[in-house]
Amino acid sequence: MSGPERSSLNAGRRARELEALPGEVVDVLVVGLGATGAGVALDAASRGLSVAAVDAHDLAFGTSRWSSKLIHGGLRYLASGQVDVAYESAVERGILMERTAPHLVRALPFVLPLTSLVSRRDAAVIRGGLAAGDVLRLAAGTRRGTLPRPRRLSTVETLRLAPVLRPYGLRGGLLSWDGQLADDARLVTAIARTAAAHGARILTRCRALIVTGDGALLRDEITGRTLTVRARSVINAAGVWAGGLVDGLRLRPSRGTHLVLRAESLRGLTAGVQVPVPGSRARYVLVLPQGDGRVYVGLTDEAADGPIPDVPEPTEAEIGFLLDVLDSVLDLPVHRDDVAGAYAGLRPLLDDGEGATADISRRHQVLTSPNGVVTILGGKLTTYRRMAEDAVDAAVQALPEAAGRRSRTARIPLVGAAPPRELSALDAPPRLVRRYGTEAPLLVALARDLGHGLEPVAPGSPVLGVELEWAVRHEGALDVADLLDRRTRIGVVKADRDAAAPAAEAVLRQKGQPTGVARR
Repeated sequence: MSGPERSSLNAGRRARELEALPGEVVDVLVVGLGATGAGVALDAASRGLSVAAVDAHDLAFGTSRWSSKLIHGGLRYLASGQVDVAYESAVERGILMERTAPHLVRALPFVLPLTSLVSRRDAAVIRGGLAAGDVLRLAAGTRRGTLPRPRRLSTVETLRLAPVLRPYGLRGGLLSWDGQLADDARLVTAIARTAAAHGARILTRCRALIVTGDGALLRDEITGRTLTVRARSVINAAGVWAGGLVDGLRLRPSRGTHLVLRAESLRGLTAGVQVPVPGSRARYVLVLPQGDGRVYVGLTDEAADGPIPDVPEPTEAEIGFLLDVLDSVLDLPVHRDDVAGAYAGLRPLLDDGEGATADISRRHQVLTSPNGVVTILGGKLTTYRRMAEDAVDAAVQALPEAAGRRSRTARIPLVGAAPPRELSALDAPPRLVRRYGTEAPLLVALARDLGHGLEPVAPGSPVLGVELEWAVRHEGALDVADLLDRRTRIGVVKADRDAAAPAAEAVLRQKGQPTGVARR
């Protein structure tokens, strides 16, 4: 197979691979296809192991699509004394930005406004922390050209980057840089497709009913058929749902909520903004321009007790909290009516029995149950690759012939990846290059073959019709929710989703696929 075919995920490939699965014994069965589960599939397959990876819903259905879209260097962990976690985060950030996904991750400037909320003493401490973060960048081997040096900004420079800030009492700002994803769900899709190119079977809508150390009972959620899959090792990467598959796991999920604003609500914003939370010396609300006409504002860290929902919902109290913190630094307030959308994600934290969820370490842990199931928990989006590596290292202990095969994923470019100079020379719209990398010209060619597709899917939307077609042909999208809520992110604003739904339904009908339910 040539071009994107080797890595293509679609309904036909899913049906063929699912049909063949019961007759084999795979080396590694992965449950969960968020960033970590997809990363496990890629790590194991690139070591030459046979892999099947399943998810009850879709790629990036859970926590992985509800992040801040940041690939960060771990400055928060450095401040709390978790130097090893901070260093690991900085290393993984550099790998993504310079080797594996430079098409999906760019450097984003951040401004921390120096207002009355930040005393001169606190400003000096923060500036020292930013300098320490730059030392961490250097230690991680990330080039200065990738992430520039932090520095002090004048008041004029601060307002140039963030004109929405209140000028009265502003003493300037502190400038720093971090990594920003074009889209977290697109990262998961790229990881999964790269795993498929290495031979992994990526099977969505395939629910694990019973999991043991030597396989699982699965149910095809499309047909209702059950099947038994035998495996030599099993890795549970189900995130906040991991406890439903393995007994004895004590999870304490926390909910992180973000607001979605139209860019015109925060006029002229060209940098991220870090807004100190009043009364806290270590918490910030982040204002994150997305480059697609939207700005995300987040995030909260609240205990999420009770049953785990498929799609968490923000509370009005959390929305109000974020608006209040945001308005503490704005020249003109943002009102509740200005909130175009909101989303919440659940962090899969391992309960340490103490303190608030914000105080629980984000260090990931690999646990092996008495029946041999390896579970990976904790961590964060930035370090998905290292988490996957550690999980596979634990699993291959049951595979003596694979024990000497080390992880290769720090050197494997994801689908679409290329150096920035090569990306900038591609003959395709910049937005497609930022989301599809070297495959962007293929989308343009597909649109030309179809005779349409380079027009928006809805008035005012940056998403093009050909992106929906590509998602069905090559990215495993099976219904409207896959197309609008994960392959594109139209769905985070309900009005935009409703406007784009007819285009998504039309593409699916042309392929003879059901449009599916409206579930997010």
